[in-house]
Amino acid sequence: MEGLRFATHQTKHTCRGFLIRRQNDRRSLRHGGFLNPKKSYLILVQFICVRELVWQSPGMKIFPWLFLFICCFGSRSHAAELKVVSLHPLISDLLRQVGGEKVEVVDLIGRNGDPHSFEPQSKDLGAAEGVEIYFVSGMGLENYLPKLKAVLGDKARIVEVGATLPALHGACDHGAEESHESHAHELDPHWWHSVDHFRRAVGVVSDELGAASPSNGEYFSTNARAYRSELDDLEKWIRRELVGIPKDRRQLATAHAAFQYFCKAYGFQSLSLQGLNREQMPDAVKLASLIAEIKREKIPAIFPERESNPKMLQSLTKDAGIRLGGTLIADGRGMDSYIWMMRENVTVIVEALR
Repeated sequence: MEGLRFATHQTKHTCRGFLIRRQNDRRSLRHGGFLNPKKSYLILVQFICVRELVWQSPGMKIFPWLFLFICCFGSRSHAAELKVVSLHPLISDLLRQVGGEKVEVVDLIGRNGDPHSFEPQSKDLGAAEGVEIYFVSGMGLENYLPKLKAVLGDKARIVEVGATLPALHGACDHGAEESHESHAHELDPHWWHSVDHFRRAVGVVSDELGAASPSNGEYFSTNARAYRSELDDLEKWIRRELVGIPKDRRQLATAHAAFQYFCKAYGFQSLSLQGLNREQMPDAVKLASLIAEIKREKIPAIFPERESNPKMLQSLTKDAGIRLGGTLIADGRGMDSYIWMMRENVTVIVEALR
């Protein structure tokens, strides 16, 4: 029995280490890293050796299923201590980076949900029963917030992550006879395309999670520092990549006005065919004016988005004699992580404009 206890202990320890390493490797890959073949080989050898040790131990000939049971169930982590709701795919990623194993994130919008048009239904809210905090992007992106607040009442509070971040405004759409003061300018809610803004958002999320679960405050702060370090590396990488684009080619023409924060942060001129959301289609006069501007400014390429209408852009590029660039990700839909999205977008932009 002593041999069995030793083998069981060794197996459980090795399985847990194996699973942790797999989790770290997935995190590395998600952020553009690579697996170390030598390390992976050694882990596999260790795993097989302990398996053989267990199989040869007294009693294991009678209970061969014990090894599988230990590996599958002996390494389960404790349940998350805090449950929150996210209504934006990028906010979901941010919450998981900072919250780690202490926070369960209920992603109501889903990996491929559209933050512009999503409206939570009663069945969605049912999945969030007992949640006390709803995290949204803010800056006017979620036009359903008044309705959601009315439904939630005092059962839960809503945190607008971008509410305190420096905001840009949408382009003016008034005539020459109308002054700037005579109407309100719509806020541009796509703040996440600035890495600096996203880095500030890390602090917002860390503070909110810490306030909701004070006993885990230091844990959240540690995760936040580590993630901010990753964002610092991302910022350096972006600037190195963009150095190769000449100043006279730094015009970013896109399907809708989602990249103003990126353009401001990295020295680009922003042009868009649609407004701040995809429902704001230009009329014939404005479209003709955009085509004229694109030709006058000698824009090298127009970038479609994963969610845009490709036929409209194909027609426009054909009429204007401009090539279609690669596809950009505007709202985080379908992305693996925020860092992955930014790397993907920068790579596409550099390939088209360099």
